[in-house]
Amino acid sequence: MQNSKTFLLVLLGILAAFGPFVTDMYLPGLPSMTVYFDTTASMVQLGITTAMLGLGFGHLLSLWLFIFSTIACICSWSIGAFIFFRFLQGIAGAGGIVISRSVATDCYGGKELAKAFAMISAVNGLAPILAPVGGGVMLKFTNWLGIFVFLLFLGVLLLLLCLRLKEPLPPERRIDVPAFSSFRTFLPLFKKRRFMDYVFIQAFVFGMIFAYISSSPFVLQEHYRLSPLLYSLCFAVNAIALIIGTTLAGRFRHIRQGMVTGVIGSFVLAVFTGLTLWYEMPIAYFETALFLNLIFGGLVLPTSTALALDSERQNAGAASAVFGAVSFLAGGIVSPLVGIGNILHTTAIIMVVSSAIAVLMIGGKKNAASTT
Repeated sequence: MQNSKTFLLVLLGILAAFGPFVTDMYLPGLPSMTVYFDTTASMVQLGITTAMLGLGFGHLLSLWLFIFSTIACICSWSIGAFIFFRFLQGIAGAGGIVISRSVATDCYGGKELAKAFAMISAVNGLAPILAPVGGGVMLKFTNWLGIFVFLLFLGVLLLLLCLRLKEPLPPERRIDVPAFSSFRTFLPLFKKRRFMDYVFIQAFVFGMIFAYISSSPFVLQEHYRLSPLLYSLCFAVNAIALIIGTTLAGRFRHIRQGMVTGVIGSFVLAVFTGLTLWYEMPIAYFETALFLNLIFGGLVLPTSTALALDSERQNAGAASAVFGAVSFLAGGIVSPLVGIGNILHTTAIIMVVSSAIAVLMIGGKKNAASTT
């Protein structure tokens, strides 16, 4: 018995949106969580860090872990327990996009596979926009715990859908591979200079973007006094800037040209964004600089990914895993740092420094190329 097309599309859509909803939906509730747990902004932001680390390294565990960890987040008795269970939640949520691609590959071929991947990419792009908006709307009727109850419902629904999924591959095409044997292909990649340069360029730009993402609930809600709903809408508008950047990336004749333009532009705009934060300028100045900054950041994400994976075609799967893990690790490291001291000043410093290092790495690659 085969799976229906409607069922597969629903399943693939939810799987693709799973990871972004885990990391982004509770962002509007961060300020209220500092009060609930009687802790600092930096400690609450570790919930983003641990979820990001889980997303980076957790593609092999099952949905039951997500359900367990979400219940544990709801019942957390301290901020330390919450941070730990968010890490488990991130591990479980990480499999969504990977599973969706695997299911699509097993179930479709040719043009149908291309359409399925297009749908997955569209959902994966829209989910980070819709998740905070949904979280902001929910906070009008409930508190941050209600957001996690919704995530629990989403996890149970996804588990039921996966249990209903029929194995699409015939027995003769199924291959049993020891899970840990795949890790042998990871280590040599860290020795590939060209590949790792692209990995770190994206990681530092990703760090700059996550400095904004992790500080945004406090900057926009506490400093600029936006309501959770207005914050969510503002977050959605800023996410559109990233989509514009990723779309423009395809307009460049040479991929590297797009990456270099994005890195330099994001540094220049990071300086302007940092100045608006440092001198506490009106929100219109901050939003304008940030929006343009994110457009250039959006240029870097697809171009650096394409260049990195193109340099390691023979190990594309492992290269993709390493690339994603390092980027999520960078975002996870940055998230709690912005909460140290004056959050406006710290965010400004991290955004400028991260983007400046990416520029230096571009210069280093040019010098290396000229001497070879």
